[in-house]
Amino acid sequence: MGRKKGLPEFEESAPDGFDPANPYKDPVAMVEMREHIVREKWIQIEKAKILREKVKWCYRVEGVNHYQKCRHLVQQYLDSTRGVGWGKDHRPISLHGPKLEAVEAE
Repeated sequence: MGRKKGLPEFEESAPDGFDPANPYKDPVAMVEMREHIVREKWIQIEKAKILREKVKWCYRVEGVNHYQKCRHLVQQYLDSTRGVGWGKDHRPISLHGPKLEAVEAE
């Protein structure tokens, strides 16, 4: 007896039956929504960690030219860390939301 080969399968989208106005109406949908939010946050955190490692590597390789050569990676890292984390959900969007230029461009 061994482990199953392949990737684990799970829903990547939010649950269909969840009602944000009345979250306790369907407890199963509420738990699925909570799991969905946690999974999305962990994905964002891991993406930010990967970008941070790329920035560290770029700084080491480029040396004194890192201001010019690594600017795009630093910008990606800063954008990826906006609003990521567990305690920032109730802060004003100006403190952790997307840049205003990005919102206005859409």
